[in-house]
Amino acid sequence: MIVRISGEGQYRLPDSDAERLDELRRKALAIVDSGSEDGFADAFAALLDYVRAQGTLLGDEELEGSDVILPPADFSFDEAGREFTGEGLIPD
Repeated sequence: MIVRISGEGQYRLPDSDAERLDELRRKALAIVDSGSEDGFADAFAALLDYVRAQGTLLGDEELEGSDVILPPADFSFDEAGREFTGEGLIPD
């Protein structure tokens, strides 16, 4: 699976990481849905950190279609509240 972190690059992750990625996504979305910002920055950072740690960064010459596109690291709670609607971060 190819995961893009906006403004950063694309990472190749094994398909077997999809469940853990979805778990991290659900945690961040639950915080947004709660309406309380507490914990959002840490939960969103954990999602991005997982992609960076478990994925292999693709070079610029390896541009591929992304299966998942995540917002940039500086994505705020307020932006999340406006944009994490419907299917949220990673469509089911």
